[in-house]
This record gives sequence, C-alpha cells and structure tokens, in this order.
Amino acid sequence: MRTIVLSGAASGIGAAVRSRLERDGCRVLGVDLRDAEVVADLSDAAGRERALAEVRALAGERLDGLVACAGIGPQFEPRSRILSVNYFGAIALLDGLRPLLACGEAPAAVAVSSNSATIAPGADGPLAAACLAGDEGEARRLAEETDGATAYAASKLALARWVRRQATRPEWAGAGIRLNAVAPGAVRTPLLEEGLEHPVFGAAIRGFPIPLGGRFGRPEQIAAAICFLLSSDASFCCGSVLFVDGGSDALLRADVC
Repeated sequence: MRTIVLSGAASGIGAAVRSRLERDGCRVLGVDLRDAEVVADLSDAAGRERALAEVRALAGERLDGLVACAGIGPQFEPRSRILSVNYFGAIALLDGLRPLLACGEAPAAVAVSSNSATIAPGADGPLAAACLAGDEGEARRLAEETDGATAYAASKLALARWVRRQATRPEWAGAGIRLNAVAPGAVRTPLLEEGLEHPVFGAAIRGFPIPLGGRFGRPEQIAAAICFLLSSDASFCCGSVLFVDGGSDALLRADVC
C-alpha cells in the first residue's frame, strides 16, 4: 500500500484527490486546518514544523507520494497570508518530507500551481522573486502593497518555477523522486465560490474565457491529473507543469510552448 501525504485534504481539489487515492487503495495522510490526520496551519513556521513532525510520526520511515494542494485565493485577507500558505507552506512540506520520499517506492511529488501564474498581469515581478529567494518577510511585505489577484498569481508562479528548478537536482531526480506540478484553471470548489461572491473578483472570474465548453472545471478532473502524475504512468515526467484549465492558457498563450 502506497502512503501519500496530501495537504488541503479536507475540501475542494484536495478532497477529490483523497477520494481517488483511497479508491485506488492508497493510505492518505491529510494535512489541513480541520478534518485531517494532521491538523496544522501552514501559514507560519510553527504550523509547518508541527505538520512535518506529525507526518513523520505517522508515516514512519518512508513516503511514496506527496501532494502540496493547500492554498487560499486572491480574495483572502490579509494578502500576506496568501504567499505564506500558497508558496512557503507548500515548499516547507516538499523540502521537509523529501528525505522520506527518497525512501519510498517509485516516489513522486506534485505541487498545485494555477494557470493564473502565466496569464495574470503582474505575476512575474518582485513578489515572485522574493518567494524564490526564500525571503518570506519581504514577500509578505510586498503582498500587502499589491492586490490580491497579483499576490495569488505570484505565489503560484513562484511555486511552478520552484518545481521546474528543483525537479532535476540530485536530491530530487537524482534520488529517484519525480517532482511535477499541475496548473488548474477555474474549478468549482468552495474557494472558487468565495471568489464568485467577491464584489471585485466575481465578475472577473465569470468573464474569464474557457474554450472547452465555457464551463468551470470539476475537482475530480484536477484530481485525475494529479493522480496521473503520482502514478507509474507518468514515470518519465519530471519538472512538468500540466495545465488542466479547459484551454484557457492555450487560448491566451498559443505561441508559448
């Protein structure tokens, strides 16, 4: 039986991933603010250390998979927490649990980015750079000086770039651990519903082009992509960012490949 750690396991995409993994016979160790094997807040150092310690205690000497799915949306206040959860919380789990993955069977890790990373104006700037430099204090400061959409997109861009930069390193690919990311588009989750109710972000979300039927995705569709990247079917995928967004990224960036 494979053992998979899954942050954000209690709702949305994370809950769909959990359901699919358990259906496939995996043991899932969920990390979330509630309704999980490990209840911890990934927005600060203390919560991350608690999460790592409890996962290590439950997992034992090895892990076979890890999904960094926990995240909060652009409507969240304070905006500084968006960076702390979406980027620094995810990196803490990926880095902190990598030694256990190295002992696992065909180990794989997946980070959940977003298509906003590549198509949102302002994502590629000082905020993403501060994340990649590991400067959480500066990233939080910059987040408070910008809007929520930019803070969210920057956090997801930095996460995807971290995956690309780390995936081929000796401690990842060299240790036999496959590291990849998915970039979902708009998906019907509680997080999206909160955004739809927002007086500013709601109209923007509804107006965003989705070529494949013009409809929002379902959590199960993203879960399928994540579970593919965790599986042996993706055994030659390393450092990939898989867009699962109904064609939005292709529509807006057709000449980028």
